[in-house]
Amino acid sequence: MGREDMRAGDSDRKAVAEQLKAALDEGRLDLSEYDERLQRTYAAKTYADLDGLLDDLPGTVPVQHSQIQPAAPAAPVGVPVNPPGPTGRQMANWVGPYAGVIFVCTLIWLITSISSGHLQYFWPVWMLIPLILGVFGQWFGDGGKRDRRRRR
Repeated sequence: MGREDMRAGDSDRKAVAEQLKAALDEGRLDLSEYDERLQRTYAAKTYADLDGLLDDLPGTVPVQHSQIQPAAPAAPVGVPVNPPGPTGRQMANWVGPYAGVIFVCTLIWLITSISSGHLQYFWPVWMLIPLILGVFGQWFGDGGKRDRRRRR
């Protein structure tokens, strides 16, 4: 009796499914390929049906060589994760692109003013209002979290 005639048990199918899950977690399979192979795993009746599912996958990677990074330890209770007030990087993430929009609008205003021969109404000033409100919101709009932290 060969492998094509020997019936596979539930434990054999489960072992193949676990190896497929490990390959998915390590990035060696994409989700659709994992789903297809998992369906074929649970539909397999013989060992020969299970053989082709793992042939093209290398062995599992030991944990110390995997690309999965360990999770950072959680911050102690009562210690704020972020310092009060925004950091320079947080501000630059949204102020920089928005300042670029203001610059382009000002450039358009300048070109139209020069081409018309007189200064037009400076409409880009309206673009500054959301920027100013956003900066103040970042500095002072933490919803009273700072006050609650002080009271503790």
